[in-house]
Amino acid sequence: MTSRGSARVQSYWDLPDFDEHEAVQYVHDRASGLSAIIAIHSTKLGPAGGGTRFWHYADKGRAITDALRLSRGMSYKNAMAGLPMGGGKAVILADADSRKTPEMLAAFGDAIEALGGRYVTAEDIGMSDADMVAISKRTRFVSGLPVQQEGSAGGDPGPFTANGIFQGVKAAVQFKLGTDRLKGVRIAVQGTGSVGGGLARLLAAESADLTLADVNADRAQALADELGATTVSADRIMQVEADVFSPNALGAILDSESIEKLNVKIVAGGANNQLARPHHADMLVDRDILYAPDYVINAGGIISVALEYFAQAEGRTAQVEDVLARLTGIPQRLTGIWQESRSTGQSPAAVADAMAQKLIGRG
Repeated sequence: MTSRGSARVQSYWDLPDFDEHEAVQYVHDRASGLSAIIAIHSTKLGPAGGGTRFWHYADKGRAITDALRLSRGMSYKNAMAGLPMGGGKAVILADADSRKTPEMLAAFGDAIEALGGRYVTAEDIGMSDADMVAISKRTRFVSGLPVQQEGSAGGDPGPFTANGIFQGVKAAVQFKLGTDRLKGVRIAVQGTGSVGGGLARLLAAESADLTLADVNADRAQALADELGATTVSADRIMQVEADVFSPNALGAILDSESIEKLNVKIVAGGANNQLARPHHADMLVDRDILYAPDYVINAGGIISVALEYFAQAEGRTAQVEDVLARLTGIPQRLTGIWQESRSTGQSPAAVADAMAQKLIGRG
């Protein structure tokens, strides 16, 4: 069922984002039509944990770059969150119609099972907890399954991700603006899905002044109507004058052009791999914009997934209160990163990367 794919996929080790991945596997199942990439960056701290993304890519080259960057990000995220997990990621290559079938999910589950526990998956963009249930019928190396009883952790990790980002935004506002209140703080939120929408509701509950945008303009407007926020088009949200820009959609949005147009004091959001390239972190420093490293601020979801997975392996049930207790470490870690950045002159991204690399034995 599993093959190594085309010449383009085989040249992944020449890509800038390869970063000594332990394994990269291209999976193709002719019967179901499944095409997927599973990337394992590191298992130094434990099984490689990271979600599965279901997405339509223009070509496999873009898909493998995404998988490599996301996988490395998971290594750093899990290490910085103090979890006994390495980093991995999977992307299922959707066709233009985003057709997803039970047969594809079954074949994907078989591919994970064949790795023997080196990779543990959960949901990401384009996947649901129902998909995780389907995959779990073929492999035990899956988490993010529906909650079985009140107070239990599990299911969609999005709300925990949003909660952690909310705490991180508050920490950034405290560090940069010197206030522990969000009332009247102007926050531009990019993306109003599970994570961005959940974050916006938490921010609105503390009377932040919100501007929302989403590629789905109707979804953004509906949330704005609910929260008393304003909206702008998706292509304008990064130029809005605000105190905080919170990116919660896709990555690689902070590049030379977009950073020059930012009109904020803080960038703090849940999108993975926000920096197009590492040097863009220095551009943020040059513009005196405080940056919250994405894999630190958005760790809430994987914290939930990891606690659920290890609890199940021990025959018990993880509790929501356990996850919430671990989320309080996010603002503490961010503040430590910003303090070191201020004292050394390094960007917060460089400080966080150095910390993470040391934790996984690559520092």
